[in-house]
Amino acid sequence: MKNNTSSTMASLSLLFCLLISLVSSHDSNHLPGFIYTRATGRCTPQFWSGRKETWPRMVPETSTVSNVFGWRVYKKYRSDLTLLEATARNDEADNPFGALLKEGTTALINSYARKGFPYKPWQVKTLVMQSFVSEVAASSQAKHFSLANHACS
Repeated sequence: MKNNTSSTMASLSLLFCLLISLVSSHDSNHLPGFIYTRATGRCTPQFWSGRKETWPRMVPETSTVSNVFGWRVYKKYRSDLTLLEATARNDEADNPFGALLKEGTTALINSYARKGFPYKPWQVKTLVMQSFVSEVAASSQAKHFSLANHACS
């Protein structure tokens, strides 16, 4: 009985030490593995749609996507859809044009707001307009923008 009690106490002590080390090493970007969090880096659509930082003056959040990206976008979406609404879209899983609009809008914001972002504003606008010609082109370009948006800091 005494051997079993000391074994249990040793196990509890070890567990307590592990928990203390997890709590003491905790920072705002690292959580224990059993807690699910969604990554929202400083360049993602979730970050910009959450209004955590002031948007660049060149792309106010109230601008419409049709004014920014042109007539091809205007044909697919309502004329008053704002850039803020575009970053908050949730239809990208089954809609390549929705993904392109969301990631392209985010890439445009990042091109103005983040030094070293791999695309210039004129490149983002051109690529979005060119990619609205087909689902294949839209899907491919959305993936490229997504990679750039998630890799940026």
